[in-house]
This record gives sequence, structure tokens and C-alpha cells, in this order.
Amino acid sequence: MQVLKLGDRYGRVATDLRVSLTDRCNLRCSYCMPAEGLDWLPQDETLTDDELVRLIRIGVERLGIQEIRFTGGEPLVRRGLPDLVRRVREIDADIDMSMTTNALGLARTAQALADAGLNRVNVSLDTVRADTFHAITRRDRLDDVISGLAAAEAAGLGPVKVNAVLMRGLNDDQAPELLRWCLDRGYELRFIEQMPLDAQHGWQRDGMVTADEIFAHLEREFTLSPASEPRGSAPAELFLVDGGPATVGVIASVTRPFCGDCDRVRLTADGQIRNCLFARHESDLRAALRDGTSDAEIAERWVTAVAGKAAGHGIDDEGFLQPDRPMSAIGG
Repeated sequence: MQVLKLGDRYGRVATDLRVSLTDRCNLRCSYCMPAEGLDWLPQDETLTDDELVRLIRIGVERLGIQEIRFTGGEPLVRRGLPDLVRRVREIDADIDMSMTTNALGLARTAQALADAGLNRVNVSLDTVRADTFHAITRRDRLDDVISGLAAAEAAGLGPVKVNAVLMRGLNDDQAPELLRWCLDRGYELRFIEQMPLDAQHGWQRDGMVTADEIFAHLEREFTLSPASEPRGSAPAELFLVDGGPATVGVIASVTRPFCGDCDRVRLTADGQIRNCLFARHESDLRAALRDGTSDAEIAERWVTAVAGKAAGHGIDDEGFLQPDRPMSAIGG
């Protein structure tokens, strides 16, 4: 079988597949969706387990995919997730397989996911203060997230990484506190600049806490120095904390874009290929799956979808338009 490359005209090759399992979520983070939630995808438009496994198999066996990251919405709300993980693990025993989650259901599923073959988790957590957590997520579930993190560590889903977004006037003064909390527990913290992917389309650049501001907050209590390990295609720029070995990362997608090294491609829960998080166009693989198209032809369509990837996300362009879909429907 010929293995094709998911390459574009700028020399980038996609080997990291982000798979959204659902657009549904059990939090209502203010930077993602309104308090009342969104209109979720109808069940018949969401890929079945068999369809997901088939597409992932095509990606791995025919297109050189080396990493799988399950995302959402919140992937833990998808029923039968451990069995889906097991089936993907059977495709390739060596594939790197991870998940981004809010960890609300992780305390009861971490061990099953580890046993099924998941390698590690990234947990979204913007604060360790209960009142701030409620203000951001509109839910009183901080204790569940903390329990989920501990369960992931105990199950061997490590290194456990924590993703945090700082919001001006909400938690932008808590960066050192959150870093100290993660360091004490051995979690790897990554701060992420807020991106224009909210359902409300209310993002404004001048309201975003920038990477420079994040560094300024952290350096009030810590000494940061660039990590020596090469960044490669990783989104996070890593820094040693007080000389190391612990690190903290900053994902500055807006102010320090890393589009030139991007190796990611995204599959939405309804079977659309997105060659960029901020793409305005998608390529439909669900229809191909359901009309009897062969694996070889689906692979060719996937290659074509990635070949048209733009040079960058274009946030700084005068004509930039936010994607119609919010982050919860795209999958991170």
C-alpha cells in the first residue's frame, strides 16, 4: 500500500491528527460559549465509532499520521470512549494517543482509558480558586477537575499537562499561583493566549492577555529561562522555572504564531477535515464514508484538503474573519 503525505505547498507535512469526538460540553466557559450552551449536532450527523475508526485507520496506514489527540467539546461525554480508544490502539501499537479534557469525568474513567491504550491527557484548568472557576465555567465543579487530575496521574496518563487561559479581570492575576500549584503536584502547565474561537464572536485583541503579559506576571515570583530542548512543531514555547528541571509553556498563537512549523490536521465530530484551526472552509469526508467511497479515494480527498492550507492563520490580516464554528465544534 502506497503511503501518501499530507503535505502543503509550503513544505509542511501533517502527522498530528486532532479528532473531535463531540461538540457537546458539560461546562460553559465564558471564552467558548454562552451560558445557555449551543445547538448541538444532531446524532445522525455525528460520526459513529466505526466511521471514526475507519478514518483514523486511513490516516495512520495511508497518510502517515503518527499522533492522535482526542478533543471535543468534551470527549469524556461520548459514550463508550474506552472501547473507541482500544480500537484505535489496535490500529497501531506505537501510535502516540492523547486526549484534551476538562477532567470532569476523569476520576471514574482514567484507569479504563489507560488500560485501553491512551498515553496521556491534557486538562483544561484556568484557576484553582473555586469562585473564579465558577465565574469562568458557570459550574461548581473544581473539585471534580482536581480529582480527575489526580486519577490521571495515578493511572499513568502522564506527563499530565494543564492548559490555562488567562482572562483579563478574572484570573490574570493568578498565573504564579496556578504555576506553583502545578509544580507542587508534578503537572506541566501551559498558558494559552485566548484565540478568536468563541461562539459569541466577542473576542477582541486588545482584551486578550498576551504572552508578554503572562511572562510579566510569572516573573514576579519565578525566574524563567528558555528550555534547551528543541521546540520542533510543538505549539508551546517552553521555559525552565527557577533553573529547572520543571518547565512552563506558553502557547502564543496570536502574538507569536508558529504556523510555519504546524503539523496538525483536524477531523470534526461530523466528519469534516479542517487543515487549520482558523480555516474558513472544510472538506466533507462523512459523505464519502456513507456513499461507499473506497479508502484509497478518501485518502486522496484528504490529501487534497490539506494541500490547500494557507501560509498562516491570518489573525493580523485586515480582512481576517473568525471561523463560523466555535472551538467546541472544531475540536482543539
